[in-house]
Amino acid sequence: MSEKVLVVDDDKTILTMLFKALKNNGIEADLAISGEAALELVKQNKYDLILLDINMRGINGFEVIQQLRGNGLTTPVMVVSGRKEDQDALYGLEIGADDYITKPFNPVTLVAKAKALIRRSRSTSPQGTSNIITAGPFTYNTSTLRFYKNDVEIPLSSKENSMIKLFIDNVDHIFSKDMIYSVIWGETIIDENAIMVYVNRLRQKIEDDPSTPKYLITVRGLGYRFTVGQ
Repeated sequence: MSEKVLVVDDDKTILTMLFKALKNNGIEADLAISGEAALELVKQNKYDLILLDINMRGINGFEVIQQLRGNGLTTPVMVVSGRKEDQDALYGLEIGADDYITKPFNPVTLVAKAKALIRRSRSTSPQGTSNIITAGPFTYNTSTLRFYKNDVEIPLSSKENSMIKLFIDNVDHIFSKDMIYSVIWGETIIDENAIMVYVNRLRQKIEDDPSTPKYLITVRGLGYRFTVGQ
């Protein structure tokens, strides 16, 4: 079953950009240019995720979240905002948002976070679809958070698990270090070499020959790509 997302923003340029990013990743999207329009669409449709701007005219994003949660709707909400103050992020999470990203953002990073949020929601829902993600010789179980190669389990640390989940959710996508940092570590400050260290650890575990990786590839000047070939 394909994902369906509601995108809410009073900036038509942002709406168009998000629509194209989602569509290019096989995700269906409805668009709402106000909080009022979003609330009406939610009454008429079932969504896997709501991408919600905060700073809108009329009913703002915080008020939309409060109404959704007040009505018992558990659909995951990712706040997309131009506000960078920490208290806004915390307040959004406190009143029921599930994740938060600030503008300007890379559409690839946002789509990756959106897919991860949808996967988490589906894996805990009794109506959810299959909890198994497969890519080439690899399998990832989103319910048990276990990762396998050729049906043999590969033990992973917490951060390695999060990283391989990001990659297997987005096969053949290129992720820069900044994108990986944003998705995996969020606001946590880490050493700039940490991502390279974790990539090397993953290669030691998943590659037939870690010195010549064929699954977790470095794309010079751009970042990393997880691929399984033909």
